[in-house]
Amino acid sequence: MERLFERLATRVAAWAGRPAAFALALLVVAVWGMSGPLFGYSDTWQLVINTGTTIVTFLMVFLIQNAQNRDASAIQAKLDELIRAVESARNAFIGIEHLGEAELEGIRRDIERAYGEEESDSLHTRTLERLIGRR
Repeated sequence: MERLFERLATRVAAWAGRPAAFALALLVVAVWGMSGPLFGYSDTWQLVINTGTTIVTFLMVFLIQNAQNRDASAIQAKLDELIRAVESARNAFIGIEHLGEAELEGIRRDIERAYGEEESDSLHTRTLERLIGRR
């Protein structure tokens, strides 16, 4: 069941981001809007679009969240592997995504304090110069 949901979530999330999905949604809204005079802009006519968009939004939240969770986990695994593979990297950073927000903020502040603003600025400058030189 879980694998089926993942495949469905992947396909729907990929399709929902395509121009065809937007065009279909726009077409549905246009047809609904043009049908207003036919139904006298009744409460039922308004309820149709409200209910339809609410249902689609509700379901899409879960599908897109699933796809984002898997993407984030994959990126985190790749970053952890890079930390592990780089000899001078601190392996203590592997898995810190499981810490609370306050703990992560403390780590970020400690790192910034350890390297200082001046060193950080010169590092940024050197990095930018190196990247610009690669054109």
